[in-house]
Amino acid sequence: MTDLEMLKKLTGESDDDLLSLLLQESQARLLSLCNRTKMIDALRPACRQWALVAYNRMGMEGETSRSEGGLTSSFAEIPQDIDLAIKRYRLGRVSGHAYEAEAETETDGDISAEAEDTGD
Repeated sequence: MTDLEMLKKLTGESDDDLLSLLLQESQARLLSLCNRTKMIDALRPACRQWALVAYNRMGMEGETSRSEGGLTSSFAEIPQDIDLAIKRYRLGRVSGHAYEAEAETETDGDISAEAEDTGD
């Protein structure tokens, strides 16, 4: 099941364009906060969850709390479970550059490119 299909089931919303936009915005925010350039599978649940939060908050943008009929609700900027995922998969920055831990190395069969260069 795709992220869009899961979000449709969770929200009951039939507008694919709206849900796709919410997923794209959530992905962009997650990537920015994690200092990443591409989405990893481990962050997909957090992305869907943030899109769901954004869907539920539509019309309440910018509010930090609300009182109605004696009930008071306050809203976290980033829900705790999403914040934990961000912290877990965040890449460090050094001198303004993010370094990816999952950088791929070139391989040719079982011999790495580095071993080929050194003649090993």
